[in-house]
Amino acid sequence: MISNEQSLLDPFLLPQLAQPTASDVQRLAPAALAYLGDAVYELFVRRCLLMPPKRSQVYHQQVVAQVRAEMQAQHLRSLLPYLTDTEHDILKRGRNAATNRPKRLDPEIYQQATSLEALMGYLYLTNASRLLELLSYLELEPNSGRDPSIILIPFNLNSFRVFVSIELTLNDFPD
Repeated sequence: MISNEQSLLDPFLLPQLAQPTASDVQRLAPAALAYLGDAVYELFVRRCLLMPPKRSQVYHQQVVAQVRAEMQAQHLRSLLPYLTDTEHDILKRGRNAATNRPKRLDPEIYQQATSLEALMGYLYLTNASRLLELLSYLELEPNSGRDPSIILIPFNLNSFRVFVSIELTLNDFPD
């Protein structure tokens, strides 16, 4: 029988793949953890911004706004109070792996973004429920890069942050 928590994790779990051991994960280069974490983080963002339905261009703009290094660094800073000592160690490993940054980026921002990605990759491999717990603390900004005619209003429902969409047209405003 699958628990509610497991059903939430189904998109993250691939049962046909063998679960790596703790020593296997420790042997992975921080860049490898960040590589995996980048995909996990983007999939999470895409899933969160999927509703309400919108045009592909709007999805793309919203996701790009959230997965930029600057936003990842901001999300990392918001998670710091919740992290364990082990998770802080993973951040340090990820920070030290941050090389070949884009010239437009401040090196510290790039290091923080890579650290977050390394943590996401590490938790994906070792503790998916902890990964979801930390991801639940993130406040995505759904209006970044959005269609300006759509307003998203956040509220909490059963411990999940939900956004209600209201689409406005010029006919909605009196003369």
